[in-house]
Amino acid sequence: MQSNHLKVYHGPQADNAEIDHHTSNSISVSLGQIFPLLAEAIQSNRTWLQDFSNDEVTISTDLYEVILAYQHFRRPSA
Repeated sequence: MQSNHLKVYHGPQADNAEIDHHTSNSISVSLGQIFPLLAEAIQSNRTWLQDFSNDEVTISTDLYEVILAYQHFRRPSA
């Protein structure tokens, strides 16, 4: 009897992505790699985004401060 071995497909492997499936469930990629894809998914209202809406991400302090400033100044004037 022939034994079938199944493998989990993790998607295409990016050259500059750091993946260690044996020690954690995380990957490091540049924001430039994921911004266009996330923006398109948001514009297209992809339902799979809801699956990750409670996931936490780690960003640099500089980026966080820029996001807070952007959030503050983009508010419509009264």
